[in-house]
Amino acid sequence: MKLHFLLNQRAHPEPNSTFATAMRLLERSGFEVSSAIAEEALCSPDDLYPGHDLYLLKSQSELSLSLAGALHDRGGRFLNPYPACALLQNKITAASRLAAAGVPVPHTWVTGDFALLRELASSMPLIVKPYRGPMNSGIVIVLGSENLAGLVSPEQPMLVQQFIHGTGDNLKVYVVDEQVFAVSMPFSARTMRGAGVPCTVSATVRDIALRCGRTFGLGMYGLDIVEGPDGPVVVDVDYCPGFRGVPDIAPVIARYIADVAYSRASLPTSLPPLKQLWG
Repeated sequence: MKLHFLLNQRAHPEPNSTFATAMRLLERSGFEVSSAIAEEALCSPDDLYPGHDLYLLKSQSELSLSLAGALHDRGGRFLNPYPACALLQNKITAASRLAAAGVPVPHTWVTGDFALLRELASSMPLIVKPYRGPMNSGIVIVLGSENLAGLVSPEQPMLVQQFIHGTGDNLKVYVVDEQVFAVSMPFSARTMRGAGVPCTVSATVRDIALRCGRTFGLGMYGLDIVEGPDGPVVVDVDYCPGFRGVPDIAPVIARYIADVAYSRASLPTSLPPLKQLWG
């Protein structure tokens, strides 16, 4: 049984320690495990055909996602499924689908012209993000219409959301199949990165996390939650999280990957219809 990891480009070629450990555990259990970084190879998409039993997309780069799409079109099996990853890469479509599925998300708008935000910025604080790319890349917080004057005209569509003032710690929530884990860290408006402390998962957070997975057909993923005045709000969903701060998670990940590879656990190959997500 062959597994292949598509990894992020980085200064060090080794994946994060959690996945490095999971890959070693899979090798010890008899899997043939390989990995590659798309940006460090030259290949022809026309000649790209699945040569592995299961692929794991652990990169958010446009090149990795494009090659994953080519492999998916030719029958490659992915954890997580390629259609879910492609939809999540676009923050506009991701936010829209989450809202339609009843997941608590901030009020959301889209624009290509910051001047159009004047009236909105006068009525509420906003957070502006490029519609593609890592969550904490290119974020601008607008605390009034006067803040718009210094913004450079965007070169791409922008996702605009109501800025939720956290009433407590941020939560990094991680899911493996039906198992939900959480790491708490001090509230930050701009990023969820940093040291965190494992914490108990409330019934509400667990329900939200599993609903996010069902919304996209994901099996292993992460989400960022801000505890707002009206309850938890999802501000990002990540199809390739690092599970940073979750103790002893590598064996859990390895077992789930093995279950999917051997079809003991199944994932959809296409996006679940929204009408099936309610209830």
